[in-house]
Amino acid sequence: MLNREYRAELIRKYARSPEDDELLARLLDKVDIHERSGLMQHSRFLSERDRLCCEPVLRALGKEAVFWGGYPEAERTVLILPAEWQEPESVKHGEACPVAVLRASFRKEENLSHRDFLGALMGLGIERDLVGDIIPGSGSCDLVLLREIVPYVLQNLLSAGRAPLSLTEIPEAEAKAAAFRLLHDTVASLRLDAIVGCGFSLAREKASAAIRAGKVAVNGMECMKPDKPVEAGDRISLRGLGKLELSEIGGLSRKGRTQIVIKRFV
Repeated sequence: MLNREYRAELIRKYARSPEDDELLARLLDKVDIHERSGLMQHSRFLSERDRLCCEPVLRALGKEAVFWGGYPEAERTVLILPAEWQEPESVKHGEACPVAVLRASFRKEENLSHRDFLGALMGLGIERDLVGDIIPGSGSCDLVLLREIVPYVLQNLLSAGRAPLSLTEIPEAEAKAAAFRLLHDTVASLRLDAIVGCGFSLAREKASAAIRAGKVAVNGMECMKPDKPVEAGDRISLRGLGKLELSEIGGLSRKGRTQIVIKRFV
């Protein structure tokens, strides 16, 4: 069992906000129970930022955890500490897995969106961290949930918007490839404010203001430094405007600007 001083040291070292304090305290509680009982423990759904906050703590403790969100590329995942007798991969499937996937079928003409399904689930009084990714498609939507709420959802989620739903449990979510468009441009430098301005069609001053206001995250972590260098493969989100990825960094243009390719998700 972790002593109080070591717990406090880990939280102080790795937490960046009061919310992180609470997140890491819950994680350490799960670790304590896992060490005492040897039984599988799991969190609720974590954002990418939450996962990045938890990972160094797990490394410091020498703990092997599985992050699973119903399919390999899930954005929201559950942290699972397998039981002593469980192989890590085994906790991703079957009744032992704390994550389940429901497919909600509806008429294609209804054209339901992510917002329709999230609103319907919240309308049932379900907390957001009990729900993972919501993957809408034509005529169906895959809902990733904690297994413990599946019976309640099956019984009570009868419609989304005004469209009636038919629900069935499936083995794994079918992730739809995210739609995006490629932007080819040049920037004076690879600073964060330059990439945000280019990718979201903002003046550099407005991009800098959004970053300083805490509205921008890089690879899931909030960043308030407009001059932070950005690398190829980095994913950037701007609250209210969406996400992009710096896909490629090329050479210099004739005017000495850096050529880039941005993948803007739509």
